[in-house]
Amino acid sequence: MEVRRLVKMANDIGAFFERGGDAGGVANHIRMFWDPRMRREILVHLDETGGDGLKPIVRQALRTHGHELDPGS
Repeated sequence: MEVRRLVKMANDIGAFFERGGDAGGVANHIRMFWDPRMRREILVHLDETGGDGLKPIVRQALRTHGHELDPGS
């Protein structure tokens, strides 16, 4: 899947959880509903670009909970 689309999807999830500052909720949603390939691609995007285009809450979720989202772990 195209990274720009994943960024948009992740930011949409982040917007939902942003009000409560719930980065764990963002990570949990991604873990439960995203295909492992999608999770891997967004984590690679974070590693390669520092999370270019991602909302701060999404970057926080991926950095804090990335080990739970990495399908290779």
